[in-house]
Amino acid sequence: MPNPYTLYGSYASYYTAKSRSHLRKKGIPFVERLPSEPKFRDTVRPTSGSHRIPQLLTPDGLVIQDSVEILDHLEAKFPKYPAIPSTPAQRTFVHVMELLCSEGLLNLAWQHRWLFEENLSFVKKDFGRSFRPQGSDDELEKYGNLIADRMMSYGLPPTNEDIRAELDRQYLAVLQRLEQHLQHHPYFLGGHPSAADYAIMGAMHAHLGRDPAGLTFMQQHAPRVFRWVEHMLTPEIQSPEFYDRPIAYPENDEIPATALAVLTHLAEAYGQPFILSSLGFQQAMDSQQPPTGHALNPDQDQPTLMVENLIYKGESQSHRVNLHHVWMAQRAQKYFHSLSQEIRNGIEERLGSSTVTALLNIPARWIIERRNNRLFLQ
Repeated sequence: MPNPYTLYGSYASYYTAKSRSHLRKKGIPFVERLPSEPKFRDTVRPTSGSHRIPQLLTPDGLVIQDSVEILDHLEAKFPKYPAIPSTPAQRTFVHVMELLCSEGLLNLAWQHRWLFEENLSFVKKDFGRSFRPQGSDDELEKYGNLIADRMMSYGLPPTNEDIRAELDRQYLAVLQRLEQHLQHHPYFLGGHPSAADYAIMGAMHAHLGRDPAGLTFMQQHAPRVFRWVEHMLTPEIQSPEFYDRPIAYPENDEIPATALAVLTHLAEAYGQPFILSSLGFQQAMDSQQPPTGHALNPDQDQPTLMVENLIYKGESQSHRVNLHHVWMAQRAQKYFHSLSQEIRNGIEERLGSSTVTALLNIPARWIIERRNNRLFLQ
């Protein structure tokens, strides 16, 4: 291919890790460039209207900003080894895991990065290198500090020994369930990588699998997870540990019990904010009655709505609606509600999580769609 795809991102970037792994496992010809490349500043960023990474420049000049949209675009062009299964239970599982693995683990990975002192020197220089690849140590420190200050300005809790111990406890709970699964399976769904595997790479590679504190903890407590992360960065699909496993999703729409254990843990630990955002969005739109095609806060870098006061499980909740989370949740909800009631009942029973059931069954009267890297009412 004379003009391959170009992925703009960095190794410190949470969401770039998802797209990089997907491109490699699919065998899609691409080159990777840093956001310091002049073409990103002069062409790519003005086209997308966003400074966020990753961004994908296609051979025909299209610019896509968002790891989920990048995956969907590439899946349509390269159908071999599909990241989204075709059977109902497996596909529902993958769509829910796209949300829980990526967005659910984001806060844990982000806090684990910035609240452990041993990470800061490496992370700052790594950010600085993304913008001054051949810079001096002083330049890396300068630009790394600028980026770190912006990241930490989003709001961090104070750090102390107890808070760090709690973060490690949460991290270990995820690692233990992944270890149990990876003892018997190379990917979440048997011998075939899916969007669920790519989604968790943001946390397990870009942050927790590279930052010194997270990496050391992973190596000490979860060697199978560490090896899996290594393998997710290679183009080979069959790993040496599972050389005899066919590259296929499990037959009969099966989902391994150990994969369901990961889903249940993530849902119960991190799923409620997605339910509250979904409910709050429907409530806000019912109140405002905006027209079809209405742009949802297009000037915001991370679009949200005002805080909504909700009743959930009989209790009053105040929650700021995250529109990106609503859009991703609706990806699962729309597919789930396209199925017959009998199939939905069976899937709910198999997934076995009341939180997932609640999330999937939120009425989607108002639908978000993403066009030109912005969110609109469908």
